[in-house]
Amino acid sequence: MGENTASTTQRPKAPRAIFASAGSPYFSTVLALMAVVVILSNVGAAKGVTFGPIVTDGGFFLFPLAYILGDVISEVYGFKVARRAIITTFALAAFSTLCFWIMIQLPAAEWYDGQEALERTLGPVWLIVLASLLGFLVGQTLNSWVLVKMKERFGERGLVGRLMSSTGVGEFADTLIFCSIAATVIGITDIPTFINYVVVGFVYKTAVEFLFVPVTTLVIRWFKRREPSYELHAPVSDGVA
Repeated sequence: MGENTASTTQRPKAPRAIFASAGSPYFSTVLALMAVVVILSNVGAAKGVTFGPIVTDGGFFLFPLAYILGDVISEVYGFKVARRAIITTFALAAFSTLCFWIMIQLPAAEWYDGQEALERTLGPVWLIVLASLLGFLVGQTLNSWVLVKMKERFGERGLVGRLMSSTGVGEFADTLIFCSIAATVIGITDIPTFINYVVVGFVYKTAVEFLFVPVTTLVIRWFKRREPSYELHAPVSDGVA
């Protein structure tokens, strides 16, 4: 009994996950950037794009940035704050779509000759909007949840590992949901092209995030050093020298 007690007391404590308070200008800046990126990517997503055999959409270069910003929020501020940021971004993206629709429906002046172009550029394709918003909501939530759970398990160590793991889970869910709803809207009607669309989207977005992991890591460390509420708890040590 005594030996068991001694061995129990000698076990090292699990590393503690540290998160900053969201009441700083740094958080609001990242949140604003994430919302702008998602809104712009939703506009671009209505355009089908091909590079030889590669099939994607016009927002392909923007959406990975939303996940990088989501990683910053999740790692520095925690899951509850990240969930609030995701819901806020979701609501702002939906609001922007409603505003675009209202702008289009307003009666055009006699001398205005851009109505058709406006409708083609900003006219909400509701299935695309639904696909993008649902994909973002589910994918970002899973991405944040996995990242924070891994941080709670390993503490400040292993930042690169949790960034890559959470990215894989979040991007797969996001891409599958979006492509399943949006495929027919942009003209994809056969299974091989659909698989191409899903695989290319997932591989591309995940690869971009993996390539940007060193940058994401540097940004996260920058935030950790400058967030007063983070520094009050413990010095920054994310295991990446």
